[in-house]
Amino acid sequence: MPEVLDRFRSSTWGWLRGTLLGWLTLLLCLVGVGFLIILVQWIRFLDVTYELTEDRLILRKGIFVKSIDEIELYRVKDVRMDFTLINQWAGIGTIGIDSSDETTRAGALVMPYIERAAERREEMRRLVDAARQKRRVRELDVSSDLL
Repeated sequence: MPEVLDRFRSSTWGWLRGTLLGWLTLLLCLVGVGFLIILVQWIRFLDVTYELTEDRLILRKGIFVKSIDEIELYRVKDVRMDFTLINQWAGIGTIGIDSSDETTRAGALVMPYIERAAERREEMRRLVDAARQKRRVRELDVSSDLL
């Protein structure tokens, strides 16, 4: 089993302080309703854990019924980060991964409200490059204009 270099999940605290909906939820805590919303978000974010190794991004999903999915890093085509101004203040961001792996066939893998997102994105990019060099894999883009 490869060594896990990083383990993370979406951050409930980051969501609370990094989104307008989070701030509204904190205001609703004054009347008691907000605590229920925070509990629901916490359980939702507890559902998926991301583990980063030298060769793979492993998704561990589920609380009662669990599943494990992996994306081989050499298959990653793009690692993107999106964030709002409030996200920047809170130190969170959303990381999106496009790859040729079956996991992302329907669309990019989106990891929302990730703490230290910029650092994690750069680490993933470094590991993707290393995995490609290790396997001697190069990406080839084919333009539709040539077809």
